[in-house]
Amino acid sequence: MQQAANITYWIAFTAGILSFVSPCVLPLIPSYLTYITGLSFKQLDEEHPTAKVRMTVLLHSICFIIGFSVVFVLLGAIAGIASSKFQSHLREGLEWVEKIGGLLIFLFGVHMTGLFHFGVLLGEKRVQLHEKPSGYFGTFVVGLAFAAGWTPCIGPILASILMIAATSGHVGEGVGLLSVYSLGLGVPFLISGLLFHQFLLAFNKFRKYIRMVEIGTGVMLMAVGIMLMFNLMGHLTMYLYQYLPVQG
Repeated sequence: MQQAANITYWIAFTAGILSFVSPCVLPLIPSYLTYITGLSFKQLDEEHPTAKVRMTVLLHSICFIIGFSVVFVLLGAIAGIASSKFQSHLREGLEWVEKIGGLLIFLFGVHMTGLFHFGVLLGEKRVQLHEKPSGYFGTFVVGLAFAAGWTPCIGPILASILMIAATSGHVGEGVGLLSVYSLGLGVPFLISGLLFHQFLLAFNKFRKYIRMVEIGTGVMLMAVGIMLMFNLMGHLTMYLYQYLPVQG
């Protein structure tokens, strides 16, 4: 159903935004921006930065976003290919894939809420670049490393979108979901860089709510997991279709 696909894209885009505001990313935005652009904190924090500073931030941010998007979209393609192959060889088994995927997404949500931590499954694996390669290509490489070094508190969100991609049965669906997820993560990053002064003001007000957002994200993942396990996604689709601007 086309509407169902559109709903999963909305979920993927929201997941990208929630990844951005998570404790693993949001507090590190100033560090990432100074690292990839080579600009000082003072230059970035000017209320009215020069056109040169804005252009530097824009180009490096785009290269960084492309870098991590390449990794995520590749993962989505792999998940879609695996799903497609599985569906063609054992179509009746796809229902069990959805149930198992739903269970894993539910457990990822439990992990994010803090009710129980699955440290063995979600151990931290960081890829660190002690010296940034020069130029825009270097920023692209940093984006690749950022994706490869995904931290545990965001990992469940990414893994959940990959699980949805793995139950889609289509390669294009996997690529599309992870592209939209990357967009949800990349757009606020780009805006934060271009409006860095305003970002810091907003962050100082928002930082006390980060843990609440993380818990809310965990609850959302638990709900998505339950819907996949019990094949309730269609019911959510028909309900949200009344309010979201999806196309048939």
